[in-house]
Amino acid sequence: MSRWLHPARAYARAFGELTPETLPDLVRLWTEDVVFKDPFNEAHGHAASLAVYRHMYATTDAPRFQVLDVAASERAAYLKWRMSFRPKGKKESWTIEGMSELLFAEDGRVRVHLDHWDAASQLYEKVTGLSAIMRFIRRRLAAKA
Repeated sequence: MSRWLHPARAYARAFGELTPETLPDLVRLWTEDVVFKDPFNEAHGHAASLAVYRHMYATTDAPRFQVLDVAASERAAYLKWRMSFRPKGKKESWTIEGMSELLFAEDGRVRVHLDHWDAASQLYEKVTGLSAIMRFIRRRLAAKA
């Protein structure tokens, strides 16, 4: 068993229970110089990384992460997750599925959190005005069967 499985499971619990009130529980699992990166953000350190999550809560209603799976190797851990939310002012709920790659410090705290998910098909195609452009690009780049 990987030495990172236990800290990955602790992180998955905090991630799955994330609310504005429980953000400090997640922050406690980060190193001071944590790096957070997703398709839109690259943040370095507690304050900048915390700002990404605060922005998420400010711009969405009812965001929730459901951790579907946790895996660990000798180098890293991986969380498969599903995020559901409503964009502010919208009635329909959106869902994004992705994977977080976690790199740990020797003490088991997360030093790098890299989110991998397909922003084009899971987000851009839902945005009015961008959806037609994204479908066009997808058709142009798709292999012909």
